[in-house]
Amino acid sequence: MSGRLEGARIGCAMTGSFCTFSAVFDAWLALRGEGAELFPIMSFNAASLDTRFYPACKAVGILEGITGRKVWNQLAQVEPIGPKKLLDLLVVAPCTGNTLAKIAAGITDTPVALAVKSHLRNGRPVLIAVSTNDGLGASARNIGELLPRKHVYFVPFQQDDWRGKPNSLVADFALLADSAVEALAERQIQPLLRAK
Repeated sequence: MSGRLEGARIGCAMTGSFCTFSAVFDAWLALRGEGAELFPIMSFNAASLDTRFYPACKAVGILEGITGRKVWNQLAQVEPIGPKKLLDLLVVAPCTGNTLAKIAAGITDTPVALAVKSHLRNGRPVLIAVSTNDGLGASARNIGELLPRKHVYFVPFQQDDWRGKPNSLVADFALLADSAVEALAERQIQPLLRAK
C-alpha cells in the first residue's frame, strides 16, 4: 500500500536547534513511512557540534540511518540541488532563527541556506519547521518576511513555554508529514498557529 508521499524526493535539512532533534527524527521516519525518498542535509553546526542532546556523530548517524544516504553537509554537495532538480520538496526542520534570517535575507553561507536558494530557483516548494527562542522577538520579522513569499510554507507552530520563554516558537513536528503533503500541492496547511 503506497503512502501519501510515494515517490516524492524530499530533502531533510537540519539546523542547530538540538533540543528538537529527537522529535525531528520521528518526523523524518513519518515521511519515510508515507513513501518519500529522503535526502539528508545538515548545517555545519548540526553536523559537527557535540551537545548534551546528541554527540554530532550520533545525530549524523541517525539521520543517515533513516534516509539510507550519506549526509550532505558541505556547500559543494548541496549546490547541484537546483541545477539538477534533485528534489520535489525541501524541508528545513528544525529551522533556527539564524537560518530563518539567512533565508529571508538571501544569505547562502551554510549548506541548508544554500540548499534552500538552489531549490527555490526552480520554483519548487520549501517547508519550514521553525524552532527559535526569539520567534516572537528578533526573528518575528523574518517569519513575517517569509510567510507571503512564493513557494515557502510553514509547519504549524506554537509558543512552547509562554511563561518561561514568552518569545519562543516551535513547530508541531507531528504535523510535518501533513504539511509536506500540502506544500507539495503548493498549499499552506491550516491553521498555521496552534495552541499548546
